[in-house]
Amino acid sequence: YLSMLVVTAALAPAFVHAQYQYDAKQVAQERTQAELDAPKLVDVLGLKPGMAVGDIGTGGGAMAIVLGHWIGSGRVYATDITEHALRETRDYVKREGLANVTVIEGAAAATNLPDACCDALFLRHVYHHIVEIAAFNKSLHASLKPGGRLAIIDFEARKGSPIPEGVPANRIGHGIPKTVVIEEMTAAGFKHVRTIDAWPPGDKNPTLFLTLFEK
Repeated sequence: YLSMLVVTAALAPAFVHAQYQYDAKQVAQERTQAELDAPKLVDVLGLKPGMAVGDIGTGGGAMAIVLGHWIGSGRVYATDITEHALRETRDYVKREGLANVTVIEGAAAATNLPDACCDALFLRHVYHHIVEIAAFNKSLHASLKPGGRLAIIDFEARKGSPIPEGVPANRIGHGIPKTVVIEEMTAAGFKHVRTIDAWPPGDKNPTLFLTLFEK
């Protein structure tokens, strides 16, 4: 079943699309992409069935659902900061009959996850929108178990493009330089493990990168 899984190149986190309305076609597209990308993310994070993983900024919830089916006796924590995304994800979990996916309302400065609850965390298309950098990264660190892994999946900023409101100017534009991610995560106490310049691997037109860290 693992070969059928994977984290999505098309998930739209609610950090970006606060009022996005998910229709049936979009839900199906995101689910298909998540099933394609999940094994790649599972491999990078070193996940095994029975572990706990946090999907920070889950958006429509497709990756959380796919991982929920795969992780078995483990647990998936799916967080977001918008009411619509939380409602959509809770409904999705209910439709799929998953008892191992917990949906939690996040905050601008915190994941709101229990301390040391997760073996791994990931943020896709989310980190460049974080405003409370130091506090949020401290919360990420606290949410992980010792030795746990964190993946930041994002895109390089295009110089001169509009910077999201409230984020630091060191983003340069909409997006974020890999060097800035590494600098900020290192300052929060994480160890940089490696960077994958083109994510997801094997994609014909990859637009993202993945930076991997360890607590």
